[in-house]
Amino acid sequence: MNQVVIQVENLNKSYPTSAGLFPALKDVKLTINSGEFVAIMGQSGSGKSTFMNILGCLDSATEGRYVLDGRSVAELNKDELALLRNRTIGFVFQGFNLLQRMSLLENVALPLIYCGVAHHKRQQRALEMLTKVGLESKANSLPNQISGGQQQRVAIARALVNQPRLILADEPTGNLDSHTSEEVMQLFESLNRDGITIVLVTHEPDIARYAKRQVRFLDGCIVSDQATQHAEVNT
Repeated sequence: MNQVVIQVENLNKSYPTSAGLFPALKDVKLTINSGEFVAIMGQSGSGKSTFMNILGCLDSATEGRYVLDGRSVAELNKDELALLRNRTIGFVFQGFNLLQRMSLLENVALPLIYCGVAHHKRQQRALEMLTKVGLESKANSLPNQISGGQQQRVAIARALVNQPRLILADEPTGNLDSHTSEEVMQLFESLNRDGITIVLVTHEPDIARYAKRQVRFLDGCIVSDQATQHAEVNT
């Protein structure tokens, strides 16, 4: 039986507005096991980004329980939460978030600094991750010297450098053309085959089809949760 990586029970999130509290998430329940590839879908305002921020420990729920890799997030102090986030989760964002004055190698190695990894080991592991995404020859280049698709590959390498159990990707192809998006999604497929759990937010059906499971949000609620045809073909 696969180990549970994410377990969410009766999750609610509300934001104060001039008209009163706005319920962004309503009684959400979801379990994601190790090795799954899940697409979180929904229109703008459906709650999917709020949910992703909570999964990434970048925001907290108003009510409910969130267990990440066997630990109840609400029971962790600030330092424990930062450590769990750093060791367990790799983040990939739409905007790449690379530091423009640092080489690709330095960008990928950056998360290891916060773990206290020695310089030579940081360099070695960062180069290994760049090799994994096919960009080892660009290690000393700056972000503005490579394409958008290559920058997203660097961002994925950075997400992998701490050997996380879980990758959270928020609209990772939003700034890419269709051909480059396909290349990036094939990379995610490969990482998932290697055993990494992937949760991806997207509003694009063509991107969601790469996942094995689609969870759709509407008005803060999960309205469907089903295996994809893509998953059925490849099982």
